[in-house]
Amino acid sequence: HRSHGSIVGPPLLLPSAAGLLLRSEVETLGGLLGQPAKPFIAVLGGSKVSDKLGIIEALLNKCDRILVGGAMAFTFLAAQGHSVGDSLLEVDFIGACKDLLATGRVDVPVDIVIAKEISEDAEAVVVKANAIPDGWKGLDIGPETAALFADQIAEARTILWNGPMGVFEVAPFAGGTITVAEAVAECSGFTVVGGGDSAAAVRAMHLDDQIDHMSTGGGASLEFLELGDLPGLSALRKGRPTE
Repeated sequence: HRSHGSIVGPPLLLPSAAGLLLRSEVETLGGLLGQPAKPFIAVLGGSKVSDKLGIIEALLNKCDRILVGGAMAFTFLAAQGHSVGDSLLEVDFIGACKDLLATGRVDVPVDIVIAKEISEDAEAVVVKANAIPDGWKGLDIGPETAALFADQIAEARTILWNGPMGVFEVAPFAGGTITVAEAVAECSGFTVVGGGDSAAAVRAMHLDDQIDHMSTGGGASLEFLELGDLPGLSALRKGRPTE
């Protein structure tokens, strides 16, 4: 998905074609950009709003709801006027989050699992999303939020999930990601899980055989969904076809 010579150069010089995996990715992700079955729900997590802002804005034109978890949720909570304690916060993106919330189609956590440190034996406490005290970090969505997200996922006919709901590698902060993974696996609609941590969580729970499409693209998948194309794909279209 990068415009590097090793990606965009060969198709212009040599007969080239997309492999079966790439074709599967483009067909599946392209379907999400076309006419996905409704309701279409996107579940987005991960650390930074700055990494997901473009895809959120692009998906707003396609999705019925976008469910936000992970550390990036705290910039949205700050945009609602809430204190987020020592949670990860991108101050420069609070305004953008306000604009996204104003659409009425972005849902953020109503409760949070907090702790003072990230460790297996940390004291984990559940608080309302507007009541994170100073000195504490938000490290997972709370059980009420997880249940609300699971209810919406159950009603969806198309699901896209990218990014964990918390620090799922550490047991006290894995609950939100586990609940979402189970809900996506049980959803009767068409389910797509993006690469990276969310795919790792699904595989760790042995749920990958219940997902319609496990993307291997990671950041490339998100870029394709945001822009509708990638440098490598464009080069293949312009290049020399195989004979």
